[in-house]
Amino acid sequence: MTTPAHRVSRALALPLALALSAGALTACSSGEGSGSGSGGDADSGGALKIALLLPESKTTRYESFDRPLFEAAVKAECADCEVVYNNADQDATKQQQQFESAVTEGADVIVLDAVDGKAAASLVSSAKGQDIPVIAYDRFVAGSDYYVSFDNQKVGELQGQALLDAMKEDGKTSGDIVMINGAPTDANAADFKKGAHSVIDKSDYTVAAEYDTPDWSPDKAQSWMEGQLSKVKGDLVGVYAANDGTAGGAIAALKGGGVDPLPPVTGQDAELAAIQRVVTGDQRMTIYKAIKPEAEDAAKAAIALGNGEKPEAEDDKEGVPATLLDPVVVSKDNIKDTVVKDGFYKVEDICAGSVATACASAGLK
Repeated sequence: MTTPAHRVSRALALPLALALSAGALTACSSGEGSGSGSGGDADSGGALKIALLLPESKTTRYESFDRPLFEAAVKAECADCEVVYNNADQDATKQQQQFESAVTEGADVIVLDAVDGKAAASLVSSAKGQDIPVIAYDRFVAGSDYYVSFDNQKVGELQGQALLDAMKEDGKTSGDIVMINGAPTDANAADFKKGAHSVIDKSDYTVAAEYDTPDWSPDKAQSWMEGQLSKVKGDLVGVYAANDGTAGGAIAALKGGGVDPLPPVTGQDAELAAIQRVVTGDQRMTIYKAIKPEAEDAAKAAIALGNGEKPEAEDDKEGVPATLLDPVVVSKDNIKDTVVKDGFYKVEDICAGSVATACASAGLK
């Protein structure tokens, strides 16, 4: 691991163009960071500089949960460690600049939630050439030193099975499904899709249309769903939506198109708006991924790697030591036993405003 002197020589060894690019980024950076550390000798187990690079802010989890939980976990484990934070706003080029800036500014470890997992592999390789370990956080990047996430194929399987069960509960034993998948640049989205297909393709339902949603954009999901209604409206019995944002877009399109009653719609991430839609019945389920243990595991791994140690790992993903946590299905029946029990949300937050009546019927008040 690098001392401050090593950091200087490492930065000077980078190409001039890279240094200029990183310097420009630093000049326009928001300057977000946390922790009281001021660098220090990582070799002696002292303060570390840890870069946390998250992919976007449209999905509420990153700013509301991942960032503060990771920062708190680092502080609890290492009071003198510094977390330097940046969000790429779903821009792979911007994230590359942020990554390069972290390298030139002497990060001891980089925790990366990649916008484009395939493109990020070259960033990981360049960092390893500078002896900087990289943790792939939530989204897999080949060649990383460690990976922490959830069993993402299982996520898709759970979503697919929940959709089949919901359609059967509605008395629909056949008919058309549309699938609104995640961003094609997100390696996890491919796993969700694969898992969902492994269940749906063996059923008596027909996938009438399918869409890989650029940037996980709810607006693009809504627009696509609106364009499909004239083709599938008559036989539509279910909507597979890979996350809560795309689910919200699909539901808005269905309502705007006069689809009543709504078919079952899946989701993922347990966003507050999605939990409220589950309560009201607009969305049939979501997937809860307990972000706190994920963030805490990443923080411990970052500190271990920064001090030249290997983090504990029971799993493996393409040769990368990994910790894969278990996703949980959330339906109207188990909201109290999942997101409320874990303190993810309070009942009064879920049941605010127009959701209050539905909460009472669901036994949440």
